[in-house]
Amino acid sequence: MKYTKKSLGQNFLIDENIIKKIINLTNIFNMHVLEIGPGKGALTNEILRKKPKSLILIEKDNKLFEELKLKYKNNKKIFLYNQDILKFNFEDKLKKNTIIFGNLPYNISSQILARIIKFKNWPPNYLSLILMFQKEMAERIIGKFNTSKYGRLSILTNYRLKILNKFNISPNCFFPKPKVDSTVLSFIPIKKIYRKIKNIENLEKVTNIMFSNKRKMINKNIKKILSKKYIEKIENLDLKSRPSDLAPEKYYEITELFEKN
Repeated sequence: MKYTKKSLGQNFLIDENIIKKIINLTNIFNMHVLEIGPGKGALTNEILRKKPKSLILIEKDNKLFEELKLKYKNNKKIFLYNQDILKFNFEDKLKKNTIIFGNLPYNISSQILARIIKFKNWPPNYLSLILMFQKEMAERIIGKFNTSKYGRLSILTNYRLKILNKFNISPNCFFPKPKVDSTVLSFIPIKKIYRKIKNIENLEKVTNIMFSNKRKMINKNIKKILSKKYIEKIENLDLKSRPSDLAPEKYYEITELFEKN
């Protein structure tokens, strides 16, 4: 019986073919790499085979951290942190053009993604992101406008990230077996953003307010964000719309006005 902690949402990837498929999504040779939640080191071993320049590992679980420390104690390329990724300022640790990997704990995966999207410096120091999510969460991240999966998360993600690749993984590839399918998503940062949002946290705030009543018309919630004169500036805005009726561009425009408001 392998050691797992339910509270940390641990499901260890054990399928060698899937591990190789994830690692082969990008070129690792002589690159800086950061891995979130390496666990037992299944992905880590494969990353090391590809000879990265350096590798940062961030593991919250104390027992696994100690195991990793022992396992890689002679490897000078590896920098290990026993930290909670949601509290750890890893933006400062990233060298230019770092690749970030993560088999993310399902219970906090959207929070981790939001942190990576909200980096203070943009374009960021990461070159690409290769992250694993619960399939349903991945569908919400890539949810296109005018589909049932469209919402806050896809609006925030698409503002700063371009999705390059995705594939699903069966529960049989993990121990213990999760009850759901997983999806690997690969992203690259959008370097030149044409909208003029000063602080991305305002976009998060606007979408949180607007989507707080998904089935209700936007007329009440938009008044919590903008004064009447700014609402009138938005072209073709029907106040009887539902939050999902507004395209991402409209949310970016509302956020820009909110920052002026």
